[in-house]
Amino acid sequence: MTLEGKHAIVTGGGTGIGLAIARALAADGARVTITGRRQEVLDEVAGDGLFGMAMDVRDEDDVMSKVAAAVDARGPVQICVANAGIAEGRAVHKTTLDFWRNMMATNLDGAFLTIRECLHSMRGTDWGRVITMASIAGVRGLPGAACYTASKHGLIGLTRALSEDYLGKPITFNAICPAYVDTPIVERNTDNIAKRAGISADDARAVMVSANRHKRLIAPEEVAAAAMWLVRPGSESVNGQVIEIAGGQM
Repeated sequence: MTLEGKHAIVTGGGTGIGLAIARALAADGARVTITGRRQEVLDEVAGDGLFGMAMDVRDEDDVMSKVAAAVDARGPVQICVANAGIAEGRAVHKTTLDFWRNMMATNLDGAFLTIRECLHSMRGTDWGRVITMASIAGVRGLPGAACYTASKHGLIGLTRALSEDYLGKPITFNAICPAYVDTPIVERNTDNIAKRAGISADDARAVMVSANRHKRLIAPEEVAAAAMWLVRPGSESVNGQVIEIAGGQM
């Protein structure tokens, strides 16, 4: 079985992990709607089965209208990859309510809204896959990142609850939990860590590399390979699972 003709939505699909997953889905025949907040970024990578659509996952009205438009254009959503997210550490005593709410609105509310709207059309089909992009921070506490950690724990809880709601139906829900992946987020975090700790960019990057058990950054394509396993035959009984990609046991 290929994904020929199936419609997938990948949020945060213009760069990094989302783009790697979107390209893998398209290479297997899917029509992939990629979303992000900046249309120009999406336009740069669109084509070859990828269709860019600006969408702010924090905005309920925007998510509702844009997912509906994508369904009108390319048919019911049968693969939903809730990947959009932000990753930034901040000590709790320095965390403002605005910072907290923006993190939750993006990482947790955004996933909820995306999945909810995709399910409207997915439920009318005979097959569906929902993948959430959590993090190792979703399975253990990440020092200096309580807000981010809480958002990813919540995302795993949402995924597990939905898998229970749909037991016995042809739709599965699974979470992928990568450690540090070589993406623009790591590049931004390198600058943030260097400034906070007063160290060089190389030393800041080494902090993240050393946090991965195999002492290297993970390639986005490695995460995409896990996502592709979840949408291909043989994964029907993989449901409500939390799949860690971290180079070793966390």
